[in-house]
Amino acid sequence: MTRARVVSTLTTSAIALAAGLIALARPSGAMSPDERNSVGSATTTRGSFDDVVDANARQLVDDGRQIFRFDTFGDEDFWGGALRLHEAIAGAQNGGVGPGVSPAVALGVGLKVDVDALPRGLRKQLRRGDVDVNDPATTLALLQLDAVVGVTGRFDQSGQLTSVGIQCALCHSTVDDSFAPGIGRRLDGWPNRDLDVGAVVGLAPDLSPIAQLLGVDEATVRAVLASWGPGRFDAQLLLDGKAFTPASSTAATLIPPAFGLAGVNLHTSGAWGSVPYWNAFVANLEMHGKGTFIDARLNDATQFPVASTAGFSDVRSQPDLITAKLPALHVYQLAIPAPRPPAGSFDAAAAERGRALFEGKARCASCHVPPLYTEPGWNVHTAAEIGIDDFQAARGPDRRYRTTPLAGLWTHAKGGYYHDGRFATLPDLIRHYDRTFGLMLGDGEVADIAEFLKSLPNE
Repeated sequence: MTRARVVSTLTTSAIALAAGLIALARPSGAMSPDERNSVGSATTTRGSFDDVVDANARQLVDDGRQIFRFDTFGDEDFWGGALRLHEAIAGAQNGGVGPGVSPAVALGVGLKVDVDALPRGLRKQLRRGDVDVNDPATTLALLQLDAVVGVTGRFDQSGQLTSVGIQCALCHSTVDDSFAPGIGRRLDGWPNRDLDVGAVVGLAPDLSPIAQLLGVDEATVRAVLASWGPGRFDAQLLLDGKAFTPASSTAATLIPPAFGLAGVNLHTSGAWGSVPYWNAFVANLEMHGKGTFIDARLNDATQFPVASTAGFSDVRSQPDLITAKLPALHVYQLAIPAPRPPAGSFDAAAAERGRALFEGKARCASCHVPPLYTEPGWNVHTAAEIGIDDFQAARGPDRRYRTTPLAGLWTHAKGGYYHDGRFATLPDLIRHYDRTFGLMLGDGEVADIAEFLKSLPNE
């Protein structure tokens, strides 16, 4: 919108507001018919600031989508410059080190390919089997096309890969497999439960920056990364240094969805903060982008020994490549709806019975309040309140668990349920609450509630 149009828009709004105030100041019946018609026209005609709001919303969503999918926030200096991950991707035959990462290997560790970024001719070649998916050079070609979801390659004029960066979409997008397994159209906000983040990071030739931060050797870092497995990431490792639970299992948790967050107060299971808080946290401290992040809670040397030593409570980079992008990123994420389940993927009659149980006998809706399916307001609970251990809760500043929004639950069944996948199936999860709260649910009732959960969102 031009400056002249904005000025005209604001002037029109000011006239309408002034006319309305004059009307309110007069005694009842003092306004003439002509004046009423004039004011009515000025206030009911769609114009001016409504258009500004609509245009702003559209622009924020468009900008946020680009940021979510393609912005590295300058993190190439870490992934490429410090860890030299690009060298492992390229391989020795292409100016890097080691065997390189072929498309077959990349797909094997859960990376995804955006089919819409592939030229039509390349798609035809792939269908015919004319593309060597075991050659790292093919991966480099895909990176040059911006076709690898969540990963950006930087190339010099000769075509050699010189650095690599990552985006939000790496963990929080997948594809619909419409072309082939791992190759399809983007599904932003869906958690990539196939992605083995630890295996990807573990490819880097130099993990000394992470080892130095944690105060361990590189072999230990590689062992920790290898313990994560598909669909998991440990966002607190670089804060508290706790790689394993008291039961000796990995401390990494399942990658959460980034959809269906409109109206939801807290972003993650650990109840750290809101959507823009978590975006700033991840962009600065996990992706290692260049921006500003402030959270005095990380000064607690007892709870967050690694973060307090590293100064993570007050991070300020120049130039700041993150902060100005947080509004658009926030709006885009709030615009991503929880996806509806496929037709035929649940028993509709059982789901209706399950709804009645969910809102009645099982008391699920007391915390998972429809249609948000989490509490409006401060949606947290202690570990004791939900009948589990407090290991992950104690890694967060408030030592609480967030009440998970349930819409779209069907999209992330892989890896199990709860933040750490401790319940393999929905009936397992429901029976946990049955035991914890003494609900006395029968097997049929458990099955009906499970069908209802599979049906969400259904409003």
